Amino acid sequence: MDSGSSIQIPGRLPLLLTHENVLLPGSTMRTAVDTPGNMQLVRNRLLKGTSLKSTIIGVIPNTSDPTSDSEALPALHRIGTAALAIQVVGSNWPKPHYTLLVTGLCRFQIVQLLKEKPFPISEVQQLDRLEQFTSKSDFNEELGELSEQLYKYAVQLVEMLDMSIPAVSKLRHLLDSLPRESLPDILTSVIRTTNKEKLQILDAVGLEERFKMTIPLLVRQIEGLKLLQKTRKPKQDDDRRLVAFRPFRKIGQMSSKPFSLDNFEEEEEGEDSDDILMLEKKIKSASMPEQALKVCTKEIKRLKKMPQSMPEYALTRNYLELMVELPWNKSTTDRLDIRAARILLDNDHYAMEKLKKRVLEYLAVRQLKNNLKGPILCFVGPPGVGKTSVGRSVAKTLGREFYRIALGGVCDQSDIRGHRRTYVGSMPGRIINGLRSVGVNNPVFLLDEVDKLGKSLQGDPAAALLEVLDPEQNHSFTDHYLNVAFDLSQVLFIATANTTATISPALLDRMEVIQVPGYIQEEKLEIAHRHLIPKQLEQHGLSPQQIQIPQETTLEIISRYTREAGVRSLERKFGAICRAVAVKVAEGAHKENKLDCSEAPEGEECKEHISEDAKAESIRDTADLALPPEMPILIDHHALKDILGPPMYEMEVSERLSQPGVAIGLAWTPLGGEIMFVEASRMDGEGQLTLTGQLGDVMKESAHLAISWLRSNAKKYHLTNASGSFDLLDNTDIHLHFPAGAVTKDGPSAGVTIVTCLASLFSGRLVRSDVAMTGEITLRGLVLPVGGIKDKVLAAHRAGLKRIIIPKRNEKDLEEIPINVKEDLNFMLASCLEEVLNAAFDGGFSAKTRLELVNSKL
Repeated sequence: MDSGSSIQIPGRLPLLLTHENVLLPGSTMRTAVDTPGNMQLVRNRLLKGTSLKSTIIGVIPNTSDPTSDSEALPALHRIGTAALAIQVVGSNWPKPHYTLLVTGLCRFQIVQLLKEKPFPISEVQQLDRLEQFTSKSDFNEELGELSEQLYKYAVQLVEMLDMSIPAVSKLRHLLDSLPRESLPDILTSVIRTTNKEKLQILDAVGLEERFKMTIPLLVRQIEGLKLLQKTRKPKQDDDRRLVAFRPFRKIGQMSSKPFSLDNFEEEEEGEDSDDILMLEKKIKSASMPEQALKVCTKEIKRLKKMPQSMPEYALTRNYLELMVELPWNKSTTDRLDIRAARILLDNDHYAMEKLKKRVLEYLAVRQLKNNLKGPILCFVGPPGVGKTSVGRSVAKTLGREFYRIALGGVCDQSDIRGHRRTYVGSMPGRIINGLRSVGVNNPVFLLDEVDKLGKSLQGDPAAALLEVLDPEQNHSFTDHYLNVAFDLSQVLFIATANTTATISPALLDRMEVIQVPGYIQEEKLEIAHRHLIPKQLEQHGLSPQQIQIPQETTLEIISRYTREAGVRSLERKFGAICRAVAVKVAEGAHKENKLDCSEAPEGEECKEHISEDAKAESIRDTADLALPPEMPILIDHHALKDILGPPMYEMEVSERLSQPGVAIGLAWTPLGGEIMFVEASRMDGEGQLTLTGQLGDVMKESAHLAISWLRSNAKKYHLTNASGSFDLLDNTDIHLHFPAGAVTKDGPSAGVTIVTCLASLFSGRLVRSDVAMTGEITLRGLVLPVGGIKDKVLAAHRAGLKRIIIPKRNEKDLEEIPINVKEDLNFMLASCLEEVLNAAFDGGFSAKTRLELVNSKL
């Protein structure tokens, strides 16, 4: 098909190998580019090219296995499509890749492969003409009939759709304006077809062969729409009608036998319409256990004897359909590649080492034992730390189906076990419904918010879960609706909870509890730049070339605009920033469009009539025109204040302690660690101890312990009240205050801080300004271990403190602290209060130092 006056493509073309779709002439396709050869083509040819010729590439369908890691060039398909690259979009997340928007021009045939690396280049021969199309008079009689038949079917298909939709009306207009020989390619790319069928159309170089292949595809689409419209008509007779789209024969087979609508209708009428017989066949092929098969056989016999007007007919039929649909022996094959699983978990989630370790252990044991029962895990942690999303990642890692069951507020045990079929409106429980939905018997079930189960007159759902979550019992779980045993032993159950306090002890005993702590500041910083910011940019249509959020800004958002254990509020703050930037980008684009229209000559409208030279120029300058001149927008401290307002929280920083009676303690909250100042003062009075700051009972007892220990050791350390008496409460009142009075405080870890604060008050000496401490005390002066050491140490590091006093028995917890933090801090391990006081004061706090200051009374 050579013509001297038609437009010719270059004789040498770089080849882009695609495995997602098949590009046909006249159609537009968006394809992902992530293989090394295709990436080199985009970088060296499309991004560096300066002419229209450099944007023309050859698109070849890659018929090899797309999951193969081989770098060798696969056997090339002999026919491809010359395409014009319209748009190139790059991204670095989750890995570097490009997205190409290409439009097919014409077919070509590979003559000789000239070069394979860095990207393949081939000598090609053009097979289609680009500009001059065959007129209708040039068609022979048979070809003219085929083109007319194709046109009629295309018009019939489009008119069955909603013409009020702009895309449909535009397609109807194109059918009249486009030449007939281009219709097969365009229609094949529009209607629902497989890649194999598109490949056959691409290989059909002859116009007659192309018409014959496309007509059956259009007829199939028309008949599918007709059947769909019939099912939507509100007819009683159609309620029980089974509509199924049967797979069609290959296009090559269909072309040998003429296709007619009469043959299709005869085949439909010849199908078995007896639903009961079909149900009976499904029961026999469902591979049910013997007990379930007996029940179904009994019920199907009863169903045959029932008239359809009986209410029990519908109930029995629904029961049998459920039994048939349950996956009695259907299961997915686990992906047991531990290395790939570790990479996938690390890509999806930062930190959470305990969870990842447990999943990898399960994979390792599954490799050694095939029939391992599914573990029953319970992730316990504050909201927003990713408990639900990590459950979805576990399913993705194992290659299993995922199903989430929300248990928050459930107060009826029938939600778990189902209703008995004797009740009106009975239905199976959520466990059986979930198995019916996923279609396999070894999915990952996420029991979300298991700590928020309720209890009512309808029973206790937590008690109903005991059978589900017991590995020794769930191999024969009996739902009230089914009334036959179902094996749940292969299901991987993952429960999530915010606290274990509201979970019944019996239920908690059946689960393997894995604590998911809140994220520390450093972890939030990594999560924000790895996951949250790219996600928000994608959701708001922005690119890294339009907005930049440096780490300093992210750190300020974390510390001064959010106060949470998870990252939900942090993600919302990034969303607010992206919306503000989107407004700027939209305003900038609007100004540019307005400027372009104002520069146009009078009497001309701003339309997209672009010449070939202008197209080439626009392709070169796409990257420049897409961004306003002030891009990228840098989000600094001032921009952050304009978008999010003034900071909502202030970080508690260490201050130089300028008077006795003040010490710095360390506290743990679900939102992370905090430093806490403890203040004490004394005054004349009747020996009362006043405690303020909304303290809990445990903290009040710690304060009484501290004053009792100091009173019993006052002579040893020469601690006196204002009148010089060793009885510290003699005519003296003591007031202890914990700032931030609106925040409830409790726990034993403030004991050593209270002792140090009171020792400073009665000795008149200042506590070191760079010291913070934590630990529980006893009446004998021992220092006992406490929890949350990691969060407390990181809070002290953020506040600029240098010396940390912790119980000696907490030395093992220092292994969890990052190395760079440990290098900046000096840890003092204390087993008794004397060691605490010596570390908290300059020069120590021993009895000898105080004896030198006592005046002789002789």
